Amino acid sequence: MTLFRAVRAVTESEGDAPVDWDAAGEVAKAAIDPGELSLTEAEEIGYAEDVRAARSRIREVAEVEFDVPDAIEVQNRHHWIDANTPTFRRVMEPVVEEFANGPAPGLARSLNTATTGGMLAFLGNNVLGQYDPLLLADEPHALYFVHPNIEKVADLLDVDRERFRRWIAFHEVTHAAEFGAAPWLSGYLEDAMLDGIESLSEGRLEREALAEVNVAMTAVEGYAELVMDRAFDDEYDDLRRKLDERRGGSTPVGKLVRKLLGLGMKQEQYERGKAFFDAVADDRGVHGASRVWESPEYLPSDEELDNPTAWLARVPK
Repeated sequence: MTLFRAVRAVTESEGDAPVDWDAAGEVAKAAIDPGELSLTEAEEIGYAEDVRAARSRIREVAEVEFDVPDAIEVQNRHHWIDANTPTFRRVMEPVVEEFANGPAPGLARSLNTATTGGMLAFLGNNVLGQYDPLLLADEPHALYFVHPNIEKVADLLDVDRERFRRWIAFHEVTHAAEFGAAPWLSGYLEDAMLDGIESLSEGRLEREALAEVNVAMTAVEGYAELVMDRAFDDEYDDLRRKLDERRGGSTPVGKLVRKLLGLGMKQEQYERGKAFFDAVADDRGVHGASRVWESPEYLPSDEELDNPTAWLARVPK
C-alpha cells in the first residue's frame, strides 16, 4: 500500500512547475513510517527542561544574549516532512525552474518529483533535531525534535535515550544562540544564496557567492560543535565518538546518498570549523570565539579557517 501510494503520487503529479511539491511531500511520507509520537508526561517535561537547561548553560558559557524560538515542536517523521517541504521549495525552486525547459516536461516533472520526494524521505528518516531559521521566508524561526529518530539512533548507538535527547537539545539550541546573537546572519546567508541562484539562472557559476555560504556555514557548524562540547552538562566523549562514526555513514549506499545530498561537505564543515573555534577558544575563551557573531566583518575568511592565528590578529579582543 505504501509503494502504491508513492507511485500514485508521482504519476498524478500536476501543474506546470518542474516539481509538484505537494506530490513530493506525499512521496516522502509514503516512503517512510512516521514513527511513534505518543510521549509520556516525563518525556514532554524532559524536552522542555532540556531546552531550558541548554539556553541557560549556553548563555553562561558563551556569554551571548539570545532566546529560543516560540515555535518548539516534537515531531514524528511525517511532521518533519510537512514542515520542511515549503523550505525546500523556497530554496530549490528558482534553481530547478532554470532546467525545466527540456523535452517531455511531464516526464521530467514526474522524475523531479520522485527524486525530491526521495531526498525528503531520506532526510526525514535521519534528522534528529533542527533549528530552522526559515531562510527566504518572512516567518519566525523554529526548533524541531524528531522523536522517533532520536530514540532509534540512541538505541543504535547504545546510549541512554534521555542523555542523548539532551545532547541533541544542546546542539540545536546552540544554533538558536548563533542566529539570536547575530541578527544579521539570516539576511547574510539569504543574500549569498540568492546571488548564487542568480548566477546559475544567468548560465554562470558565481563561485564567490557559493564560497561565502560555505565559509559562513562552516563557522555556524564549527561554533556549534565548540559550544556544545564545552556547555553540555555531562560527559560527552562517548557521544562525540559515536556521533562522528555515524556522520561518516555506515554503508556504501549511505555514504553515496550523503555525498549526493552534500552531507559529506557538512562533515568537513564540522571538522574544519571545530578546529578553528577550538584554537580561538583556547586563546580567548568561548566568549572570545563568540565575537564572530558581532558583525559580518568578524566572520573568518576561507584562509583564516585554516589559520586561526590570522583571525586572532585581525579581530580585537
